[in-house]
Amino acid sequence: MPHNLATTNGKVSFAYFGEPPWHGLGQQLDAPATAQEAITAAGLDYEVQLTPIATYDGLTVEGRRAVVRYDKQEVLGIVSDRYVPVQNRQAFGFLDAVVADGGLRYHTAGALGKGEKIFLLAKLSGNIRVKNSDDLVDKFLLLANSHDGSSALRVFFTPIRVVCQNTLSMAERRGQGQGVSILHKGDLEAKIREAQRVLGLAQRFYDDASAQINRLAGYYPSAAELAGYFRALYPDPEEGKDNRRAERVRNELHRLFEEGQGHDMPEIRRSAWTAYNAVTELVDHCRPSRGTNDLDRASNRLESVWWGNGAGLKAKAWDLALQMATSN
Repeated sequence: MPHNLATTNGKVSFAYFGEPPWHGLGQQLDAPATAQEAITAAGLDYEVQLTPIATYDGLTVEGRRAVVRYDKQEVLGIVSDRYVPVQNRQAFGFLDAVVADGGLRYHTAGALGKGEKIFLLAKLSGNIRVKNSDDLVDKFLLLANSHDGSSALRVFFTPIRVVCQNTLSMAERRGQGQGVSILHKGDLEAKIREAQRVLGLAQRFYDDASAQINRLAGYYPSAAELAGYFRALYPDPEEGKDNRRAERVRNELHRLFEEGQGHDMPEIRRSAWTAYNAVTELVDHCRPSRGTNDLDRASNRLESVWWGNGAGLKAKAWDLALQMATSN
């Protein structure tokens, strides 16, 4: 179920550095932030506590606890009595030692729903230059945590294409092997070791991603291959059902393949890389999102792009693009 962006003291719980995000919401930072700055700007300086649950008649519900956000007196979720909450400061704090050394900076932070899901986008130094062109891909880590028991604290490797700010999903978020679960220990030395492990895994991930991106950028699909690629992502419905929507989406993908942001660069034009980025641009910027107001729609789009069906579609597009480029 999609969440709305949370609010704290009447402000959207979202802070960012750089150009305003596509949803136009949140507090703009003057510079990349430290963990403390990100937490404060995004309204994440709250704590959660576990509270016993009782029936209306005063009977204790054994084995279950409520996770309560005490600054707003709101229940964020019901969990088992073995659940140990990870506070927002703990979640962000394990990377602080690396931030202090200049290895990365926090660019985006926020919360969804009532604050039951928090996220942090941190930029690593350096980038991927596609085929020695001006097409650059920045390297980010996306940290996400929940306070309702729905997920562990995870760090995902999340490349973002600079020219259009498309988020590139290169593995299914729900699958094994994409992202890292963070072990939380109280001592600083353990946090530094864990941060170094995550950064080491990220470096290997981005080394592989660079090679794969350049492989896509060096392969030029035929018209039949391109049509088959987009059809695999947006197939016609069952026989007898209206296929006009699927046709419209595929037509839009063909347009973005030719006219998408940055697709006129001669080094990458009409390659499997631009075919893949037609999909990412569609998901991130063109697909309508549901909601009764701008905040709802922005929140639902954000969740889809990073964790939901949008991320899943882009991961499938990545896999199919690689298959196309490596099987010929």
